[in-house]
Amino acid sequence: MKDVDFKTDKVLAKEFLSNFADIHGEAKYMNILVTPAPAPTPTPTPLSFSLWKIDGTLSSHFPFSFQQEIANRRIKAIQIDVEDLFNCKDVDEEFLRRVTENTRRYVSIFADAVDELLPEPTEVFADDDHDILMTQRSQEGTENADGEVYIKASSKERPFTIREVKASYIGQLVRISGIVTRCSDVKPLMQVAEVTARIFMPLFECPSGRCSTNRAKGNLILQLRASKFMKFQEAKIQELAEHVPKGHIPRTMTVHLRGELTRKVAPGDVVELSGIFLPIPYTGFRAMRAGLVADTYLEAMSVTHFKKKYEEYELRGDEEEQIARLAEDGDIYNKLARSLAPEIFGHEDVKKALLLLLVGAPHRKLKDGMKIRGDIHICLMGDPGVAKSQLLKHIINVAPRGVYTTGRGSSGVGLTAAVQKDPVTNEMVLEGGALVLADMGICAIDEFDKMEESDRTAIHEVMEQQTVSIAKAGITTSLNARTAVLAAANPAWGRYDLRRTPAENINLPPALLSRFDLLWLILDRADMDSDLEMARHVVYVHQNKESPALGFTPLEPSILRAYISAARKLSPCVPRELEEYIATAYSSIRQDEAKSNAPHSYTTVRTLLSILRISAALARLRFSETVAQSDVDEALRLMQMSKFSLYSDDRQKSGLDAISDIYSILRDEASRINSLDVSYAHALNWISRKGYSEAQLKECLEEYAALNVWQIHPNTFDIRFIDA
Repeated sequence: MKDVDFKTDKVLAKEFLSNFADIHGEAKYMNILVTPAPAPTPTPTPLSFSLWKIDGTLSSHFPFSFQQEIANRRIKAIQIDVEDLFNCKDVDEEFLRRVTENTRRYVSIFADAVDELLPEPTEVFADDDHDILMTQRSQEGTENADGEVYIKASSKERPFTIREVKASYIGQLVRISGIVTRCSDVKPLMQVAEVTARIFMPLFECPSGRCSTNRAKGNLILQLRASKFMKFQEAKIQELAEHVPKGHIPRTMTVHLRGELTRKVAPGDVVELSGIFLPIPYTGFRAMRAGLVADTYLEAMSVTHFKKKYEEYELRGDEEEQIARLAEDGDIYNKLARSLAPEIFGHEDVKKALLLLLVGAPHRKLKDGMKIRGDIHICLMGDPGVAKSQLLKHIINVAPRGVYTTGRGSSGVGLTAAVQKDPVTNEMVLEGGALVLADMGICAIDEFDKMEESDRTAIHEVMEQQTVSIAKAGITTSLNARTAVLAAANPAWGRYDLRRTPAENINLPPALLSRFDLLWLILDRADMDSDLEMARHVVYVHQNKESPALGFTPLEPSILRAYISAARKLSPCVPRELEEYIATAYSSIRQDEAKSNAPHSYTTVRTLLSILRISAALARLRFSETVAQSDVDEALRLMQMSKFSLYSDDRQKSGLDAISDIYSILRDEASRINSLDVSYAHALNWISRKGYSEAQLKECLEEYAALNVWQIHPNTFDIRFIDA
């Protein structure tokens, strides 16, 4: 291997950085990540953590030049993209190869180059002690690195999986994708110029010339006030499920995050990290056991989230225009719902319910501190082969934060929290389970009916109070679990048995059932027309590997996330004029249930809260600040449609066809309000609650008008009964 001239490389680095920061230079393609330091008062608010384009517009963002901002400690970190080095005309391929293969060395070279380019600071700092120490160190020739330099790997090629990073990549810049499973607290890490390991043995005897000449053993005491500390965090990253070969278990890797990269990841985040792959020897008793074996870790240089949280989602210019266009579309509710899992045939109302689960309702906090949840919980119960699990998987992919688990593979502590020993500090610490990891997201639980009863009770508190209370191993605490639960289950005997009551078939305790806003029963019934359509759909998807035409282009998951993030910023309220309407609708549901011999559902006050939540979610989709009557009607319709397959069987048993049943509904409602005139809008609302369509209503109107039972207005389709 030929000798590398690091001095020449430093000159190259300085040339690159000069272009990097030159406002009028040619480096208009440069990306830099600047992290402003906390500004001393009373200066304006510091700039947010963001990506700046260095071009002629820089002066409008910064009052001084880029170098001056670093000298004045307004910018604490610089991120250099390898792609920018590749595009720079002053940099050759050999230099680029050395940067990616010996990154640790070149981080310090770039840091030295930045220090040499810096002008004198033009602002006075409040931290006088720090400046005195820095001046002393510079006079003594000690390193004066106060900022941080990160080198980001090129994003042109696909990222490595953890098992692809082998010994040949030691010391090199690599890009890895995975899911964060554990994060430590952010702790101060002492920065000592000569020490690169996590531990060091401090000097106890003074090594200076005067002490050695006089043979005096001067004691050295570590001065914490004069030491420099930086933020340090350790995380564990695990392979994504799709990257694990068959028959293997997912591998994990330790990641060290320093300085401005701390607090950027949380357990459950799917991230892409670029960093330096390095070895680290074991220490203490572990070193005695390990012998000559060393561990490896990733020194993180950049963090990129695959799916941003709703609160952190920043709309780009083209996304804002697209969402504005979608919001003006009158049929947006149907389009958004049909864009969820377009490969799955039918289930349109189920998809609408799942869309509302993603949107959710605002959380309410009352004056006395009581909280009312806004998350919508849904349970899909149905026969085998109705695509329940596929719907669950798709919703987890769309949601920015989602955890998927199954009933048999989940224990009570696995869902809530477990007490474990921290490998770093050896203290007993709490490790959050699936419901805690899904905080502010969605937790999908498949095979819900196959869970042990003792494990299922752990979900009760989460679903209503949205906390997990723990009293284990001397730790008494309450963890947040503000999650929407989406469960899928089979009926008690595998398939729904119509000879038994709904309660016997569902086989879940009423305390748990009442916590679900919607319990959706999906029954697999033989029907010639729908079976033909579904078979054609499935064959088409297998041949073409895409969904058949829906009449419009299905929206991408990224656009769905952007639309939902914009909708979730609203907090719709229920106007006074709707209070009586909602109360009447709720009381009528209770009355219908009381009259029924075998009720299909279990209605409590929680059902009323469910109506309000679903209505608020529908108002959010319309970007409205108030709930409309149409939202309440749609919420009631969805609740009715969730048991539609049962009602249709009841009608078959009673011998009523759809047209006769619609007539009896309209007649009963007209007699209830004691009026011969019924508006078409009211008629459509009544029959849609029972699961009928507008086409069936029009057929009924024509048939009974021909029998002279009622008259139909030619323009408005309003109804007037002839026979009182």
